[in-house]
Order: sequence, then structure tokens, then C-alpha cells
Amino acid sequence: MHEIEIKFQVSPAQRSAVDAAVAGRAPPARTRLQAAYHDTAERTLAKAGLALRLRREGRLWVQTLKGATDDSITRLEHNVPRGRAAAMPPVDPQLHAATPVGEALLALLAGRDAPALAVVYRTDIRRRARALRTPQGRVELAFDAGSIHAGDRKAGVLELEIELLGGSPRAVFDTARRWLARFDLWLDVRSKAERGDLLARGASIAPPRLASAVRLTPQMTAAQAWQAVLRSCTDQITANASQIASGEHGDEHVHQLRVGLRRLRSALRLFDGLGADAALAEPAATLFRRLGSARDQVVIEGEFAAGLLAAMRAAGVAGDAPVAAPAHAHVPPTEVLRERSSQTLLLKLLAACHAPGTDASQSERQRDSEGERSVVADPSARVHDRMPVPEPGPEPALALRQRLARRLNRWHREVVTDTQRFAELDDAGRHRLRKRAKRLRYAAEFSAALFERRALRRYLRRLRALQERLGALGDVVMAMQAFAPDRDPDRDGDPRAMFALGWLAGRREQLIAAAAPQLKAFGKVERYWKRD
Repeated sequence: MHEIEIKFQVSPAQRSAVDAAVAGRAPPARTRLQAAYHDTAERTLAKAGLALRLRREGRLWVQTLKGATDDSITRLEHNVPRGRAAAMPPVDPQLHAATPVGEALLALLAGRDAPALAVVYRTDIRRRARALRTPQGRVELAFDAGSIHAGDRKAGVLELEIELLGGSPRAVFDTARRWLARFDLWLDVRSKAERGDLLARGASIAPPRLASAVRLTPQMTAAQAWQAVLRSCTDQITANASQIASGEHGDEHVHQLRVGLRRLRSALRLFDGLGADAALAEPAATLFRRLGSARDQVVIEGEFAAGLLAAMRAAGVAGDAPVAAPAHAHVPPTEVLRERSSQTLLLKLLAACHAPGTDASQSERQRDSEGERSVVADPSARVHDRMPVPEPGPEPALALRQRLARRLNRWHREVVTDTQRFAELDDAGRHRLRKRAKRLRYAAEFSAALFERRALRRYLRRLRALQERLGALGDVVMAMQAFAPDRDPDRDGDPRAMFALGWLAGRREQLIAAAAPQLKAFGKVERYWKRD
């Protein structure tokens, strides 16, 4: 079976209120759930996204196997009652045979030298649960309070779970939105098993979630392709957002969350009119900008501080390196992620991953037919050739590869045009080029499986080199803006700040001059989509 569930962390201040709301007018009794999670010494199951537990539910033991899927809130699950007993029965992986998740487990444990299973961590939870009927289906509200134990290490649990019992997944999302509006909650896509595995390893935080590869196929509709890309972006966004919202995270979690948001924004542009939900664009852009000050501060205090201080010493400028004023009021990333607007965006992303696919609109098909000539329809055609306007009437849907190639071609031309006039661009124009290069890169990566690999690798190699050069230049410009006198009137006339501005201006000119090879190389790169 598939389990569809959204989980929120509850602040201690809201514990009593959430418990009372779950209890309702006729409070159900709390149930004690004591579970032992099994794995090998090498964490074979955890690495494969599986969790195997024996849990005592009242007086009954239940053996459960769960497996991850391609989205953050759906899991494969198989439960087997193990009877009533005072002591925990031995775990038996064979009980899950003939199920998809069970076959995956047995394959991992097959062979004479199969690794032995042992209890790795335990949970002790008191749960209050109540079923709720909504217009879209039935859900279960479950408020869990307790702890996770691994040896002498312990982590607290205070969670609200909303699980689909029957009907449409919309029932879960609609219920989640209502409870988010009532209480101080934040989404957590990490399972108890994931948190327990971290605890058993002595780790306090999960590694940052990097972008996962997208595997599109030529047979997909545009709506299906959008769903595949959306799931990849959402996975990266929600995993890093959950870790940041927990209050324990590193700078790389913030960076990877911003990468996920940038990928999402690029995908929304790539699939505009092809199934993408345009309403996601503005809140994604807002969250991206709000996290920018944290990222900029890391760059200034890390990448530039040491070099600036060394240059000051060499020039005989006394004192410590000046402190830059951030472009915007700095709000800690954890606070940003726990805000209702951020949590609402995360819920919308998850809901969009479960929305039914739709065909491309007639207006988009008309724009395709009236736009630039498809580079995949005629590989010998020049970029600026145009198709004649078709006669009115129905048009067969274009293949996914053709649709995406047209947009890649248009974005490629924009980047090439800017590289050719790079010397004429001001800082704002070079920043625009940087954003266009990022958007083009993500679009190429999303659609990579649709095109010939060797030409694609050459293209991406040159595009990434250009993007890295533009990124270094953009960071210098950002630092110059942070050190500008109008950012901090009290610093006006400070020789250290003036030195920093001069030093950064020199670096900017060096980077502009050094970008020539990447600009020239990208202008000559072969457009890999013309091969099909």
C-alpha cells in the first residue's frame, strides 16, 4: 500500500493547543507506541531508503516495512501483525515477500553473506489520533509526543501527522493548510526513521540535499515532463527547508535550498503554458530573495574577508577588515522558513506534485507554430529562419523534445547576444546575463535525457564555465554594494571601507578581463539540440 502523509513539527508553546484540537469534543485515549528499528551495521536499509520496524501498539506487535518513493510525502508501506506477547518477537524480513517494498528488502539481504539485522534505534511515542472527514476524503490526525533513542543519545518528538485514509490527496493538503493557519507549525519531510538513523550515527543534521537527476522520455507529454521536473525541485527544496526550519543547519543547506528555488523558477519559465502552475513563481522568488542576505553574508565574511585583510596589511592599512552592511535586513534562515508564507509555499509545491497532469494549452500550441523555426525539425535551418503562419485549424501537439528545443534555442540566443556585447554591459546587465545563463543551464539539465549525450556534455561544460565566471563577478559586485557608504552612514569616511571598495573594484575589472575566454568559447559552442 501507499502511505500519503504530511508531518508538521510542533513548537513546545503550541503543544497543549494542538493536543486539545486533535482530541476534539470526545477525546480519544492516547496510545503508547514503542518501536525498534532494525538495520545492518553498514546501514544497508537506510542507504536504500527502507525502514524496518517492530512496534508494540498497545498489546499487539506489528512489523512494518516502509520504502521511499519519488516524492516527499508518499511512502510504500507493508504491515504484518505479529500477535500479542510481552517480549518483542524476532524480526522476519520474509513476511514482506511478494510486495514491491519487500522484494527490495530481500534483494538487499540475499546471499550467504547477507548482513545481519539488529536494533539500531528505538522510539517511545504517546499518540492521540482522530479520524476526520473532509469534502475530499478521510484523514487521520495524529499528535505524537515522545522521544527517539540510540544508545545514550536521545532526541525529542513533538509532531502532528495528517495521513490520508481514503479519497483524494487534496484532503491531506486542505487539512494541512487549515492547521498551519491555526498553529505555529512547520513542515518536516524527514521521517522518524531518518531522524533515528542520524541519531544512531551521532549526527545532528542530515547532509544538504543536492539536485536529483531528471529522466524525461520523448514519449512524455509536456504535463508529465513538468511533473517529473517539479518533483525533483520539490524534493531538493523541502528536504533542505525541513533541516533549516529545525534550527540546526549549515550554510550549505541554505545554498542548496536557494539552488532548488532557482531550479524551480527556471522550470516554471521552461514549462510556461505546458502545465506549470504560474502561481508558484512569485512566492518562490520572494523566498529566494529573503534567503539571499544570509548567503551574501557568508560570501563576504568567508570568501572575501581573508583576502581583504591580507591586502590591507600589505598596503599598510591598520585595523580589522570592515564589516559590510547587508543589502536587506538579515533575518535568520530558520525564522524565514518557519513563517507562514514560506510554509504555505512548501505545501503548494507538494500539492502541485499530486495534481493531475494537463495538456498544453491551445494558446501555447499557437505560439509554437507562429514562433521561430524548430531547430530539431530541420537541422540545416538557420537560427533566424521563420515558419510561415499556419492556416487556421487544429494542429497536432508538438513532441516534447521539439517544444523544449525551441525554448532552449531562444534562451541560448539571448545569452549569446549578451556575451557578444559584454564589454558594453553595466553591472545590472552582467547580472541579467548571469541569471540567463543559470536558467539556460538548468533547462539543459532538465531536458538532458532527451538529447545526444556527448554534444550535451560539451555544451554544459562551456555553459558552466561561463556561469562560474559570471558568478564570481556577481559576488564582487554584491560585496561592493554592501560596502557602499550609503549603506551605513556611520561608516562614511572610514579608510578601511574605502580601501575595501577600491580593492573590490580592482577585482571586478580583473574578472571582467579574465572572462574573455569563456565568453568566446560559449559563443562558438554547438547547440546540441540541432542534432535530432
